[in-house]
Amino acid sequence: MRGLVMLLLCVSLLLAGFGSGGTYHFGFKPSRQGELPSINEEGFKELLQKHGAVFLGDTKQKELFLTFDNGYENGFTPKILDVLKEKRVPAAFFVTGQYIQDQPELLQRMAAEGHLIGNHSWHHPDMTTLGAAKIKEELERVKEEVLAMTPQLTMSYLRPPRGIFNERALAEARKLGYTSVFWSVAYKDWDVNDQKGAAYAYTRVMSQLHPGAVILLHSVSRDNAEALGRIIDDARGQGYTFKSLDELRVRTY
Repeated sequence: MRGLVMLLLCVSLLLAGFGSGGTYHFGFKPSRQGELPSINEEGFKELLQKHGAVFLGDTKQKELFLTFDNGYENGFTPKILDVLKEKRVPAAFFVTGQYIQDQPELLQRMAAEGHLIGNHSWHHPDMTTLGAAKIKEELERVKEEVLAMTPQLTMSYLRPPRGIFNERALAEARKLGYTSVFWSVAYKDWDVNDQKGAAYAYTRVMSQLHPGAVILLHSVSRDNAEALGRIIDDARGQGYTFKSLDELRVRTY
């Protein structure tokens, strides 16, 4: 009987965890043929609103926010930085502890050339499995190291590792002064063994463009590095401007 009671208690707690406090892997309905992307069916829209997370900017303005996840270096970030410098486009780079330790010169270059360096955690864990003290440790270590080795004065943006989050993780991050940044344009670009060429990357990004888009690209992708210049030029040709996350004034859900 005692075992049955404990089992029922565990089941009830598990079910409770899939309510407002459940764990989510960020997903969205992509933009297609001019329609805006949507998170209406994902079950976490209210959580993002409640904790001030970013998914989408001002959909009335043809503004784009370019972001990169830098878990490790695959040789393409210098080329990406060259293109951004040539085109005068700001970006945000979300870095891990491994990246900080391996690529201090690239971090310094990012900051020196006016880009934001964001937090992607030290060990890239599932933040929903960590307690408050461990979340703080993961984030503070990245922040301290980046601020010590670059001219960047603060760190305000977090991209949850693997896009996994729950209400507690969002709340703890916000308590530490972070805005959690998700995305409204993305494609499967992180698999270095499944690159399909610059034309594929270009098409995948351009087909999803929409006003207020937060674009997620992975810097390990050769396709992204080769397509980036054309993406920027043709987005501008459609009337879009590229802005820094610091300029994102309106959050749309």
